[in-house]
Amino acid sequence: MAKDRKIDLVILGLLSHEDLTGYDIKKRIDGAIGFFWKGSFGNIYPALSSMEEEGLISKKKNSKTGSRERIPYHITTRGTKALRSWLQEDQVSNELRYETLLKLYFGGVVDRSVTIRNIEIFEEDVKRNLAVLNMFKENLEKVLDEEDHVFYYLTVTFGIDTYEAYLKWCTKAKKLLTGKAEMAFDG
Repeated sequence: MAKDRKIDLVILGLLSHEDLTGYDIKKRIDGAIGFFWKGSFGNIYPALSSMEEEGLISKKKNSKTGSRERIPYHITTRGTKALRSWLQEDQVSNELRYETLLKLYFGGVVDRSVTIRNIEIFEEDVKRNLAVLNMFKENLEKVLDEEDHVFYYLTVTFGIDTYEAYLKWCTKAKKLLTGKAEMAFDG
């Protein structure tokens, strides 16, 4: 497994729950995981190919759905061991990359209205994501007696708390940039 290719670990984690096609993996990443991890077909399919060569996953028997051939993948014992090993590692990488913040950092080059609009776009996106996360939370609260759902719930509530903090920051930032609050970030 490529040492720094986290997509492999995402795929192994998803396959540890159920057999999935490449398309299904992309849907799962875009859905529940998309709030904190991104993946594209351009990195999923090469990862599937190399992981199969390494014996971490295997293809299941092909099935046809309409005119398309569906190739589900299954995590192998070796893949499960690799996933468990990674989960037990102490070292983690938590990168934060927001283009909105990068634009904000260099915002002195343009009129404040441009930066305010960038913050508003970010805020709209956060509100949309927060609504989905709250829906996930409500659904998960009904099934917390299932072990995996406890962990899904924890990631969802982390997202909710984080996104609520983002919204609070957006309000303060817009006030400061419009001159409506001298000390928007105090207290």
